[in-house]
Amino acid sequence: MSAEFWNGNMAAAVAARQARVQVVAAYPITPQTHTVEYLSQFVANAELDARMNKVASEHSAQSACCGAATVGARAFTASCSQGLQLKSEVMYFASGMRFPIVMAIANRTLSVPVNIWADHQDTLVNRDAGWMQLYAANVQEVYDLILCAYRVAEHSDVCLPALVAYDGFILSHASEPVATLDQETVDTFLPARGSTDRPLLDVENPQQFGEVLFPDFYPDYEYKKHTALEHAIPVLEHSFQDLAQVSGRSYGVVEPFALDDAEYVFVGLGSMMETARYTAARMRDRGVKAGVLGIKCFRPFPAAQVAAALQGCRTVLVLDRDIGYGSSGMVYPDVTRALYHAQAR
Repeated sequence: MSAEFWNGNMAAAVAARQARVQVVAAYPITPQTHTVEYLSQFVANAELDARMNKVASEHSAQSACCGAATVGARAFTASCSQGLQLKSEVMYFASGMRFPIVMAIANRTLSVPVNIWADHQDTLVNRDAGWMQLYAANVQEVYDLILCAYRVAEHSDVCLPALVAYDGFILSHASEPVATLDQETVDTFLPARGSTDRPLLDVENPQQFGEVLFPDFYPDYEYKKHTALEHAIPVLEHSFQDLAQVSGRSYGVVEPFALDDAEYVFVGLGSMMETARYTAARMRDRGVKAGVLGIKCFRPFPAAQVAAALQGCRTVLVLDRDIGYGSSGMVYPDVTRALYHAQAR
């Protein structure tokens, strides 16, 4: 392992390079732009043997990744904000076709009014698109989660796309120390490219994809996609365990801090949970038993792990960096649903 000083966009790009992606679909949007710029440089410098597709729109970018995945290529793209919403139509296509695409998202608000800074609205409004959603709290996690995302997305029990979200500017442009793995270790950690049980497009063995399903069969198909996404939790936990063995860095689908005797607990996603840890530590200095539960994997939602971590806590404060207009923040309902079914509510 070696240590580097990178911003979040570079961490995402290097992880994609070390994953030996074969197709990169690139379209710029602030604050994600540097991610695909870095990958373009890697391809130009012969550091990455990949097809660099500079497409006409974010919709085209997601479509190019789907085309690559159809023939078994390892595909990567990046986006955020309005660009992610333009991709939304194709996101459902990708999950429906069970394409293990990985996408980096430098979270940014949705317009209007125009705001280029971070919230989680762009990813959370796509929380039900059938994609695994992982949220990084720091730049190190951006690097690690991109690698884990490929491993889980391509697993035969899952075979679904994944996005790794990290807060725009707060992580995309801020530089932090990052401990990297060597290429041989990454090659061992990830499955071989193209090793899949799912059907692939092959001119020598013609097949039909994306057929029309009538109502008699459609619900069963959707249920199978749902259960496949649920299967991602144990696969992700196992991937975290294997990553810990080669890197010394331990992760969980939820990350508790000072919860053993906590009476007040902050719950949420992304970089603000690092600030929440600092705040909880200062509150404890003042005699308030505060703790933090960071949610690393929001889709599939780890309801059992959330309920177990929060049992015995008197007050749970959900920090939403988003709003479900006319309802509530979008993290809040999933947390309350998990606690509603707990033995001690």
